[in-house]
Amino acid sequence: MKKEENHLFVIFGASGDLTKRKIISALFSLYTQNLLATNFAVLGASMDEFSDESFREDMKNALKKFGDETTYDEQRVDQFIRLLYYHTMKLDKDEEYKKLDDKIKSLQKKLNIEPNLLFYMATPPSLIGVIPEKLATIGLNNEKNGWKRIIIEKPFGFDLSSAMEIHQQLTGSWQEHQIYRIDHYVGKETVQNILVTRFSNGIFEPLWNRNYIQRVEITSGESIGVENRGGYYDHSGALSDMVQNHLLHLTAITAMEPPSSMNPDAIRNEMLKVLQSLKPYKKSEVAANVIRGQYLNATIGNEKINGYREEQGVTPNSKTETFVAMRFFIDNWRWGGVPFYIRTGKRLPMRVTEVVIHFKPTPHFLFHNSARENLCNKLVLRIQPDEGILMKFDIKTPGEEFDVEEAGLDFHYSSLSDQRIAPAYERLIYDAQNGDSTLFSRAEEMIEAWRFLDPILSEWKQNSTIPLYGYPAGTWGPPESDKLFRGENCGTWRQPCKNLSNDGIFCQL
Repeated sequence: MKKEENHLFVIFGASGDLTKRKIISALFSLYTQNLLATNFAVLGASMDEFSDESFREDMKNALKKFGDETTYDEQRVDQFIRLLYYHTMKLDKDEEYKKLDDKIKSLQKKLNIEPNLLFYMATPPSLIGVIPEKLATIGLNNEKNGWKRIIIEKPFGFDLSSAMEIHQQLTGSWQEHQIYRIDHYVGKETVQNILVTRFSNGIFEPLWNRNYIQRVEITSGESIGVENRGGYYDHSGALSDMVQNHLLHLTAITAMEPPSSMNPDAIRNEMLKVLQSLKPYKKSEVAANVIRGQYLNATIGNEKINGYREEQGVTPNSKTETFVAMRFFIDNWRWGGVPFYIRTGKRLPMRVTEVVIHFKPTPHFLFHNSARENLCNKLVLRIQPDEGILMKFDIKTPGEEFDVEEAGLDFHYSSLSDQRIAPAYERLIYDAQNGDSTLFSRAEEMIEAWRFLDPILSEWKQNSTIPLYGYPAGTWGPPESDKLFRGENCGTWRQPCKNLSNDGIFCQL
């Protein structure tokens, strides 16, 4: 990895939770690896009153609480926080941005930093389009004397209309190459390994098509509820919060054609083609192919878990979905006729993200073990936790008869004891500083994802007969999601465990 050019890193919403939990920890980790620019500083900006010193102390406490305990070093932390500065401002007021410009120029001169600027939007969704416009009015988007980039957190809108509105706000004053739409799922090392698994191994790529694959399954589950995000989540839901970005991006990476090179545009061009090939739903198809659910109260162990409607900030009669399972198709030559199944939810049994490739069964089963007949080989690409790869295949059980049982061949990233897996935010912030947009969403990808999902949102809104199923907290969502498989061979969700190598109802969660 190379060091980035000298620049100032400006965080809007610097007193917020995202800054404390993720951004500062990522910057500190880059600092300890000597991967920040020689002349570098962080300028935090928000409406809370801090001095430089009180902001530094607040971020030091955040590193103690949320940082990596194994790399925390008091002396290095004290050195790092000297790079932090603070500016109090109201982010929605025009007159505040001239003062911000003065502060930026003062720091650049004082610290001998070139006029390169990276802005991070750790702000509420309502400010996503506002702040870039105000920066542009005072020329802080102008690249004549140095590069200017802006990192934007999801949500990228709540439907196609709002996404297009945000897009027009952004591109009215910023060029596409300056905009970095962050998706921390795609920043994970194990997501990028999907590309390597496919395109560097001759045993996989020839089989990666409709001739050998029966279905593709993607699960992204969370064991937590909405926590203190009830007010935001109740206006979003699982479809907008998770499917539009994380799961459809995982789908695109899994299903894309080989790129012409590892150039960022070459990779994202192929991902875009997948999203453009998603077969749209007719209104009459939504209810049968998209299952939505909402978690109910339950007792797990000795702990009473609130239902979604009992969470702080949630409307008592809310119909917001906390679980979505879908069945859809990609209409292209490689994947024609292969169903893709995705599911995501809050308050599931465990936090897990994985892609499962289900290969077609043999055309004729020679062996008399009927329990194994028509069961499929599986390739499991585990994103988190216990990151790794698992291949499930059949072997002969020792004995006189040709009895067959399933075995697993696995690789765990934890076995690479001398290798560190960088957290997603660390990798993505490093790439943005370096001008590498490979792992960031392009406008066309965002719009195509919304174009695919908009009919679902519309039908849910207009058709009151479509059910919202309840499911007890701590379960794998409503059992109605199993009906998506409609009796196909090998037709059931994989039930993952914390240990990649295990699955099934007897696994330890």
